[in-house]
Amino acid sequence: MKYVYFMSIYRVHFKWKDKDLQLKASSLDLTHPYFVSIRDLILNKESRLIIDPSEDEVRRLFGKVEHLMIPFQTVSLIEEFRDEAFENPRVMNFKLLDDAPDGNGFKS
Repeated sequence: MKYVYFMSIYRVHFKWKDKDLQLKASSLDLTHPYFVSIRDLILNKESRLIIDPSEDEVRRLFGKVEHLMIPFQTVSLIEEFRDEAFENPRVMNFKLLDDAPDGNGFKS
């Protein structure tokens, strides 16, 4: 039996300081009335011979950010796509400790 798990990845296109930028993230919240809330940014960490200046600027500006709130009026496009890396997840079996003296599955 093959299980297929998909994780949504979001690409947000927005304007910041008169520059068109885009971010990738795995968590996006549109419930705030004035902002797009972005968490779990996905930045390429691999070093490459050819560096994309816009990608490098995004990494410099937002690389250490945990939570980003972008005003709706600066956002031009939000794309959602599936990350194919989660198509064949690795599943591990875990054993419960039935003979634990405290009855909670833990040995004292």
